[in-house]
Amino acid sequence: MKIIGVVTSGGDAPGMNAAIRGVVRIAYSKNFEVIGFERGWEGLLINSFKRLNPRSVGGILHLGGTILHTSRCPEFKKDEAIKKAAETLALNNVDGLIVIGGNGSLQGALELSKETGTLIVGVPASIDNDVFGTDETIGFDTAVNTAVTEIDKIRDTAVSLERIFIVEVMGRKRGFLALAVGLTVGAEMILIPEVNYESEKIFQTIREAKERGKKSAIIVAAEGVGDNRQLANEIEKATEAEVRLSVLGYTQRGGNPSARSRFLASLFADKAVELISEGQKSRAVVFRDGKITNIGLEESCKTEKPIDLSLLELARVLTT
Repeated sequence: MKIIGVVTSGGDAPGMNAAIRGVVRIAYSKNFEVIGFERGWEGLLINSFKRLNPRSVGGILHLGGTILHTSRCPEFKKDEAIKKAAETLALNNVDGLIVIGGNGSLQGALELSKETGTLIVGVPASIDNDVFGTDETIGFDTAVNTAVTEIDKIRDTAVSLERIFIVEVMGRKRGFLALAVGLTVGAEMILIPEVNYESEKIFQTIREAKERGKKSAIIVAAEGVGDNRQLANEIEKATEAEVRLSVLGYTQRGGNPSARSRFLASLFADKAVELISEGQKSRAVVFRDGKITNIGLEESCKTEKPIDLSLLELARVLTT
């Protein structure tokens, strides 16, 4: 019987458990055995895994996080670590490895695929939604909904106290999450790493809004735009408005995955197992133009996903 390995790597994303469940049950339906490497790439470096079967993944579909646990593994960027992981796959007779994670995880999967004959398939799971080739990643919808729920509550306080709130969401390098959240909550301004903001323009926007009768505002800012606490102080001094900063933090990573995230995870798992059963290697499962398909891992890793900046203008028009 052939063996499929599965690993969750990097930052966790709601829906990873749904993907694990899907991989295991679909793999068993095709007469594969499944082993789950624990704590991300670390599991492949120290040969730490557990055997998974349809019963052992029961009751996890609705759970956030990952039952395999995950970790950041800077060591995996070294050639020696890649070779060690390849040795672990050979030692356990792993025919195919499904890597569930974001950009960093897929990059690791690509490097490992160059060192091993094991079939490697990447499944994009990240609240950042920044993996090239896929319109959506597992967990993105959940993170957006989590942030929207919290900001709706903050809006109540902003209106009641006539304050401006800067709400910081995750996104150290990319602004997909901030853009989707900001548009959805009707934020007066959205700040993302892809666009350098000018403080004076922010001040002027707030002054103009005040002249139109707006006495409160929500600014959604990705964490990667800079020091949002300092920006709050600058706005307060320049506009004489009361400004508060609210950092949503890791709440966006946790919680039960939304129906959308569970659905996508199940479809991705099905395609990943299919690719391995067909003998394909170095592929990434993607959702594109309403269909589940796949592209080369290298293409996914080496190409930056474009962000639709026209949504910033749409958000501006909707809040005037």
